[in-house]
Amino acid sequence: MTLKIAVVGALGQMGQTVCRAVLQEEGLDLVAAVDVRARDAEWLLQDLGLPSDLAVSGELDAITAAEADVAVDFTIAEAANVTLPWLAEHGVHAVVGTTGFSEADLSSLSAKFEASEANCVIAANFAISAVLMMRFAEMAAPFFDTAEIIELHHDNKIDAPSGTAMHTVERMAAAQGEWGVDPTETEVIAGARGGQGPAGIRVHSVRMRGMVAHQEVILGAEGQTITIRQDSYDRTSFMPGVVLAIRSIAEQDGLTLGLDELMGV
Repeated sequence: MTLKIAVVGALGQMGQTVCRAVLQEEGLDLVAAVDVRARDAEWLLQDLGLPSDLAVSGELDAITAAEADVAVDFTIAEAANVTLPWLAEHGVHAVVGTTGFSEADLSSLSAKFEASEANCVIAANFAISAVLMMRFAEMAAPFFDTAEIIELHHDNKIDAPSGTAMHTVERMAAAQGEWGVDPTETEVIAGARGGQGPAGIRVHSVRMRGMVAHQEVILGAEGQTITIRQDSYDRTSFMPGVVLAIRSIAEQDGLTLGLDELMGV
């Protein structure tokens, strides 16, 4: 059975990568590309080798017009909070790499997909290695007294800390709620100790040219430390996770957060 796929945010860097991945994957058919910058789409089709008959639309109606089974959304939370309820209302499954949703957003989306025939998977990171990194950090947390996270991204990323870092901190804090007290009394430069996340775990954000997406979780106890590091050197690293979600979403129920359940970890 061939699945018909739409990509929302198709002109973005992640959107372009998703389009290519869908075109290369057997059993998936790219039927719609949606982006608010649709009028600038000609360069996408000509320079990136996408089908010349693929129209890029600025309207969500293109998704239902193409009878898409699954829509992949890599945009921003403000836009996704409009797109995802629309997809739920129209019975189109959603695979979402957009980050920045609030708890209220997620609660609302959960209710909408619970009442829909469609399902939704939202993941802070679609790299299989990142999913395992977060799981390993969660498993390690109860055995250590202190922990800090360093997340490193390209210099075009506008939010900090990353969604992956925040998701990691939340899972570690839930696994181990009592961490050692930060001994710092004076910061010579404000912010030198990073931001303080759940359970007091410190998070440091690096924005640097030449990077894509990377994260280190450092945990320490008496006489020992462990560092768990994950690196995505190219956006193609996220595509196996996206394809897994596309192929698995019909078997899910309502809203699923993360790829853990789909991977069985």
